[in-house]
Amino acid sequence: MKKINAIQNIKEKMKAGMPRLKEELKKLKGNPFKKKWLKRLDRYIIVKFLGTYFFAIALIISIAVVFDINENIDDFINNKAPLKAIMFDYYLNFIPYYTNLFSPLFVFIAVIFFTSKLAENSEIIAMFSTGMSFKRLMVPYMISAAIIALVTYVLSTEVIPTGSVTRLKFEEVYKNKRQADYARNIQLEVDTGVVAYMERYENFNKTGYRFSLDKFENHKLVSHLTARRITYDTTGVHRWIIKDYMIREMRGMRETITRGERLDSTINMEPQDFLITRGQQETMTSRQLRQYIDNQKQRGFANIKVFEVEYYRRIATSFAAFILTVIGLSLSSQKRKGGMGLHLGIGIALSFSYILFQTISSTFAINGNTPPNLAVWIPNILYLFIAIYLYRKAPK
Repeated sequence: MKKINAIQNIKEKMKAGMPRLKEELKKLKGNPFKKKWLKRLDRYIIVKFLGTYFFAIALIISIAVVFDINENIDDFINNKAPLKAIMFDYYLNFIPYYTNLFSPLFVFIAVIFFTSKLAENSEIIAMFSTGMSFKRLMVPYMISAAIIALVTYVLSTEVIPTGSVTRLKFEEVYKNKRQADYARNIQLEVDTGVVAYMERYENFNKTGYRFSLDKFENHKLVSHLTARRITYDTTGVHRWIIKDYMIREMRGMRETITRGERLDSTINMEPQDFLITRGQQETMTSRQLRQYIDNQKQRGFANIKVFEVEYYRRIATSFAAFILTVIGLSLSSQKRKGGMGLHLGIGIALSFSYILFQTISSTFAINGNTPPNLAVWIPNILYLFIAIYLYRKAPK
């Protein structure tokens, strides 16, 4: 009887505890709609990736600043550059500019370094032993690459161009880098069917020499203006003062000639449209670059490839973070006898070759016939094939 009563008591307790047990199981299983998107392991890899990336930036840029100070200290002293200007106008804008320029190198070094460390400590082997696939391992790497790509894009399109204006002005004053102050053989379409030409323009007095303005209707010349000189009036909007001019107007078989000493005209052009200074494309945001390129194309101005290369390069460089991350992870995810030395060597060689190849392809676009949008993407396309090959080979 005692045994029967004990069994009944156990059954009653089990029945009474079933709802509570079900609640506990639900808590353990958790709500499928409240699952954490990032696991602890993902956060661990992201922190390692970004931490190594920013540490590499800080280390290399510190060395670059020291070398730059050593190289330019004489110019700073001779030109009496204020310490405040050196720190805030020059180096405060120097650091983000070169950080963004060598961002692909930093991404590669960061991935190679800390992934090789994980492989050396058998942490990656432990991850794979739990059933994690190589594809799943790549998720936190791609999230980190997306963060870096976004930061790089914002820096290159908005922050760095604004800072480059201040940095280039400092270099012009205190580093004896002369700005372009003249242009020759300028020809551009200032309006529909209206073409302007100047043999020479000098910026110090805002004056152009041997100026002509031709107007066409139905592909026929109807007006031809020539002048000895033309001066830009900075107080007006697109206002030019034409001096010693002659206008020939052709209407059928009839021609009218008008001469004068001075004529004020609102020609739709400014000195900045044809007086391209060194590094001018670096001082424009991407929106300004796009607008400038479109305006110059409408005016028939040919020397804009350097601006197109800069516009497309900003996008291509940001996208490169994903490609180089895949290559770095595929190379360094396996444990080797030589340690991380071989991985670092291969990674640095590939990253430097990427930067070199990017420079060469941009040069082909500027000085050759290669379309700028294709030229800046050629390194990405080539390294994308390398990334796909290594990605497929890595799990094996």
